Amino acid sequence: MLKKLLMVVAMSTVAVSAFAGDAARAAAQKTIELKNGSTIYIFKDGKMSMENKSGRAVRMKKDVVMETKDGEKIMMHGDEVMRLDSLLKEGHQGR
Repeated sequence: MLKKLLMVVAMSTVAVSAFAGDAARAAAQKTIELKNGSTIYIFKDGKMSMENKSGRAVRMKKDVVMETKDGEKIMMHGDEVMRLDSLLKEGHQGR
């Protein structure tokens, strides 16, 4: 019984995490998956922000080169950590 309960809790956590970024993805013009499991959000004004593989908005230094899942190199412009953080929290509140 305990094993089944833990499985339900684990699956619920994954489902909530999957929906948490809905507001962020809707606000972004484009999202790019990185090789390390992080996601880059590019907003309509050209500024960027990064979500780590745990689903948290993280600060990036300007002009840092990152590698996408398909091996392409991109450079960070405009660290919008607070913008993404508020969008991710908005997604959590809707659940």
